[in-house]
Amino acid sequence: MKNSLLFVSVIIPARNEEAYIAKCLDSILKNDYPKEKLEVFIIDGMSIDGTKDIASKYAKKHSFVNILENPKKTTPAAMNLGIKAAKGEFIMKMDAHTVYEEDYISKCVQYSKEYGADNVGGILVSLPGNDTFVAKAIALGLMQKFGSGNSYFRVGAKEPREVDTVAFGCFKREVFERIGMYNENLARSQDMELNQRLRKAGGKIVLAPDIVGYYYAEPTFASFFRHNILDGIWTTYPLAFRIRVFSLRHLVPLVFVITLVTLAIGSFYSSTLFLGLLAFVIIYLLASLFVSIVTAAREKDIRYTYILPIVFAIRHIGYGIGSIIGLWKVLVFKLNLGYNT
Repeated sequence: MKNSLLFVSVIIPARNEEAYIAKCLDSILKNDYPKEKLEVFIIDGMSIDGTKDIASKYAKKHSFVNILENPKKTTPAAMNLGIKAAKGEFIMKMDAHTVYEEDYISKCVQYSKEYGADNVGGILVSLPGNDTFVAKAIALGLMQKFGSGNSYFRVGAKEPREVDTVAFGCFKREVFERIGMYNENLARSQDMELNQRLRKAGGKIVLAPDIVGYYYAEPTFASFFRHNILDGIWTTYPLAFRIRVFSLRHLVPLVFVITLVTLAIGSFYSSTLFLGLLAFVIIYLLASLFVSIVTAAREKDIRYTYILPIVFAIRHIGYGIGSIIGLWKVLVFKLNLGYNT
């Protein structure tokens, strides 16, 4: 049986991940896929913490673990370096900020064969970035549809299904020969753009709910806000390169923030717009509170009733502000003012 399994190359982009890289690698080592059919590339983005030192210890102990340096530091550059070095029939992107179930690799390969899929991924369960209640609320909020829309890899699915993207991905090697490599113009959103190209080329992307990884979410409101601003920027900024990576769900926070700001400004000049602003905010708060109450009841902790509305607001407003900043960067780029991206 082992001899019939195809060779898998795992690529892990990593930069300043000393708090998580060992957990990630330990979970990969515990995977049930035969190690003689596996190679792991840790692509270090010139880390200034202990990431590379930690990874080097694993590389010395395990012959199938390798380290490559990524002078460009970005994730797409790391993936392209790894793909060029890889010899596997399957190429898996695995995140350094994540730990994986023991059957993660084997199930990705299994579903690729079973469904004839070009790319397979699973569910990403959000874990608290630390032991505080705020961190727990942030992780929980990311797994709610009110927080993440119909992003199936975050909110889950009942059975395997075709999707537009997955969190990381187990690709057939031929995918990169057919559609090309990762776009190094995109510091973020590179997975969505690659999967978009794959679907346009007739490729099939499958999400299986029994393939599970555990992602450590941002631990504080401030870091969560910054993270969502960056996600928002890289939703709209790719338009500067004539790339549209977003779907309608990604634009909801943008519309939300624009509507909120427009009504707020207009309310200074019009009582009608003031009432519109009031109604808009009340409807949003009621929806947020309803989801929070239901979640608090399910988790049997009333504190989520008060904290989750803050998590949702940070998620939506941060992402929306980021999307506006991304559009501004597109305009500046188009005006050729040499904006530093």
